[in-house]
Amino acid sequence: MYKTVRSSILRESLSEILKSVEKGEKFLVTKRGQPVGGIVNLGLFEDILALSSPSFTKSIKKSREEYKKGQYLTLDEVIKDLELG
Repeated sequence: MYKTVRSSILRESLSEILKSVEKGEKFLVTKRGQPVGGIVNLGLFEDILALSSPSFTKSIKKSREEYKKGQYLTLDEVIKDLELG
């Protein structure tokens, strides 16, 4: 879940809000009652960037197609390959 914070309050309380963000809290920032942005911790931000990457979505699509064709390794096969490498 997330908390909503007005941009005017954000300016006044940035330090406290950033401390909360470091602890995992998420914030929706509003301006004149309308959502304008969000504040999340760095880990979540990096995950969002990765998930929105065209190369990532292309890789997922390719993996799903390979799986449907039976072109995949079982967990045991992966472990065996890792042990040999």
